[in-house]
Amino acid sequence: MFLPFFARLRQEGVPVSLREYLAFLEGMAAGLVTYDVDGFYHLARVVMVKDERHLDRFDRAFAAAFNGLETITADQVLDAIDLPRDWLEKLAERHMTAEERAQVAALGGFEALMDTLRKRLAEQKGRHQGGSKWVGTAGTSPFGAYGYNPEGVRIGQGESRHQRAVKVWDRREFRNLDDSVELGTRNIKVALRRLRRWARDGAEQELDLEGTIRATADHGWLDVQTRPERRNAVKVLLFLDIGGSMDPYVKVLEELFSAARSEFKHLAPFYFHNCLYEGVWRDNRRRWDDQTPTMDLLRTYGSDWKCIFVGDASMSPYEILHAGGANEHWNPEPGKLWLERACAQWPRHLWINPMPEAHWGYTQSTRLIRDIFSNRMVPMTLDGIARGIRELR
Repeated sequence: MFLPFFARLRQEGVPVSLREYLAFLEGMAAGLVTYDVDGFYHLARVVMVKDERHLDRFDRAFAAAFNGLETITADQVLDAIDLPRDWLEKLAERHMTAEERAQVAALGGFEALMDTLRKRLAEQKGRHQGGSKWVGTAGTSPFGAYGYNPEGVRIGQGESRHQRAVKVWDRREFRNLDDSVELGTRNIKVALRRLRRWARDGAEQELDLEGTIRATADHGWLDVQTRPERRNAVKVLLFLDIGGSMDPYVKVLEELFSAARSEFKHLAPFYFHNCLYEGVWRDNRRRWDDQTPTMDLLRTYGSDWKCIFVGDASMSPYEILHAGGANEHWNPEPGKLWLERACAQWPRHLWINPMPEAHWGYTQSTRLIRDIFSNRMVPMTLDGIARGIRELR
């Protein structure tokens, strides 16, 4: 009975295999979920989705495969209501506020509400719209779709309108995590983890369980072995464009910075404005009186560091091509020269652009910087970050 669901997943681009589908069927046969819509949804998602980029595709397939509750006949609904009454009541109570529970109790409680629904379905003939009693649409009845009532059971409604229903039969909460959406902190962490390279360094203070077992077996007594802690050995230079046209992207910059801080032990962040020049800074409040010479960075950080620039690359071409072209100070050398020096010093380099990729071709400065970086410019999306990580590796 789940073959159409499996086919829909493949149609939406979720790379689910026959082995995973059979594992899902085994879970259902074992009774891992019974009369629990949320449990069924999460079981299917856990078993058949291997990559967070496919969660949105899974949700679309799930919605399409199990859509159509509005076409269920009255007899079918009656049969279904007789079975899951207990879990329906518990699920409704979990999602209702104390005020909403009081309203339901004042009208006879959840059981009375469901009994009324059963009776009206048994009596109703045909479709109704705009009424106050029958199960229909656009009315004031507690039952149906696209109507208003302070309490009710929504059947066959695609989205929430008043957020007042006691129970929504076919409403699903989906997260949009497709590979074309902008990143959040957690998703950035998932993307950056692909850049990790593990190495053991520092003091020998971590328990070596396998070594302890082996040494204890060899010596005949408990012989505790320790080893250096495993850490991410990747070293990252992070240059963040700040101010001006980057103001709309402050939130996503903060998320990227937070994720990078947590993922990389060796992280050296610096700020710049529009283009790289002779100085960068760590504190925006002291950008004019406490700059770090860019040449010092080129001499301090070796070629084994990975270099990531984050900016929209939107500026006057003069800021890149000419001395004195910067809009806030006189730059003795053009920004293009400093960017070329950075790319030469750190061969594993990348430019992440928060602006949608479709807009890059309309800005001359974006094309210039993309050429300087040998086309190593990616959008700040899940797919873009994944492409960039492959370049850095």
